[in-house]
Amino acid sequence: MAIRRALISVSDKTGIVEFSRALAEQGVEIISTGGTFNLLQKEGVPVIGISDVTGFPEILDGRVKTLHPAVHSGLLAVRDSEEHQKAMQELGLDYIDLVVVNLYPFKETIAKPDVTYEDAIENIDIGGPTMLRSAAKNHAFVTVVVDAADYGGIIEEIKADGDTTLETRKRLAAKVFRHTAAYDSLISNYLSALQGDPLPETYTVTYEKVQDLRYGENPHQKAAFYKKPLAASGNITTAEQLHGKELSYNNINDANAALAILKEFTEPAVVAVKHMNPCGVGIGTDIHHAYQKAYEADPTSIFGGIVAANRTVGAETAELMGSIFLEIIIAPDFTPEALEILTKKKNIRLLKLGEFKAAEERNSEWLVTSVDGGMLVQESDVHNLNVEDLQVVTDRKPTEEELKQLLFGWKVVKHVKSNAILLAKDDMTVGVGAGQMNRVGAARIAVEQAGEKAKGAVLASDAFFPMGDTVELAAKAGITAIIQPGGSVKDEESIAAANAHGIAMVFTGVRHFKH
Repeated sequence: MAIRRALISVSDKTGIVEFSRALAEQGVEIISTGGTFNLLQKEGVPVIGISDVTGFPEILDGRVKTLHPAVHSGLLAVRDSEEHQKAMQELGLDYIDLVVVNLYPFKETIAKPDVTYEDAIENIDIGGPTMLRSAAKNHAFVTVVVDAADYGGIIEEIKADGDTTLETRKRLAAKVFRHTAAYDSLISNYLSALQGDPLPETYTVTYEKVQDLRYGENPHQKAAFYKKPLAASGNITTAEQLHGKELSYNNINDANAALAILKEFTEPAVVAVKHMNPCGVGIGTDIHHAYQKAYEADPTSIFGGIVAANRTVGAETAELMGSIFLEIIIAPDFTPEALEILTKKKNIRLLKLGEFKAAEERNSEWLVTSVDGGMLVQESDVHNLNVEDLQVVTDRKPTEEELKQLLFGWKVVKHVKSNAILLAKDDMTVGVGAGQMNRVGAARIAVEQAGEKAKGAVLASDAFFPMGDTVELAAKAGITAIIQPGGSVKDEESIAAANAHGIAMVFTGVRHFKH
């Protein structure tokens, strides 16, 4: 068979004039609607209006124009069925061999900060998805195109053989159903959110591919990187890579973990991450000061790590960063002098983040985690702790400086894999115990890492102490204050141990498990 007749109706008109002209040059009759018809006619491309095919005018402000048997019979008729052929002939209907449609810009519409409900509803396409689905279902005979990137290849096939191959039609049909599924997902999620129903009876999500990755966590695992269609700025999916080779699966995971911690702070802060756990976090009077603290927190583990800063990186800080091997540096921006210094290092990746919101300004998002045979969905942990929320449970209250360090430690420990213990001192982490099977084990690691820095430090725990042994260990290391959720049946044992050693302890009433 040859492609004789095409129906073209597009919202995004990129490349459509050139494509339509190429079709016309191959003898293809073109049917079109509304704005697409006007554009093609203006550009001198031979075109027939949809009303000339249906015998019915476009009505209801264009809401009804292609929803007609003359259109869908031409798309759905099985060409090698004698019954279908007979019906088409008796009714005077003709086949449509090629459909080129892209949809009303619903995503772009709801992305507008001032979008109204009425405007969003009006930008839900009905006729477009219906034609796409009809044509894609009948891909044994009909070529269906939803992406301008496919125009060139289709024209080449038509020029060569007068038609597209079945393999091409299968590929394009699959692409269409992915496209309409994503489109419907955006609509359903938008309407569900408006109804206050974020966890409905069926949960459909859609993501757009950013890039294929060389591999996943390990070289034998395939992987790709996707982003949300309406991803906010200031995250790894929207960051601009200024230098270095492409990001790996592990790079992206680590960078995301670093940014999650960084967004806890409004003051100048730097976060260093290895294997999705912080190895050094510091805040300072400026970003140079903060980086020095993050580095001093653990000079060994930061090597080969990911560093994220919440202020522009200048030349002085770049010199320090460039003195060791770092996988990635992420910042809102880099001065020209800093870029000149850092781009001399071939293997470093530089990501320009742009502006982003700190945790206290951010709304919770829905996080999806795969499990075998299903998935878990939960709100992101953007809980902010206020001083008023703290309950002092020991005889000694924390000093003003201890309180400052306790709140700093609490912001970071929520991002450490459970069981998690973190030591903080002088606006920096000095010891991190992550991902242990028991809490006292995590404390031992944190204390050992801190060494002499543990003396006078404070301790933060992501969950309550099941017994007083962690407090005893902290006392031996010279810890002066502890922050933990509380709520254990053995809270009194921990409180008594803290009182015995003169340690101030506060309860938050909030747990921060991270698995």
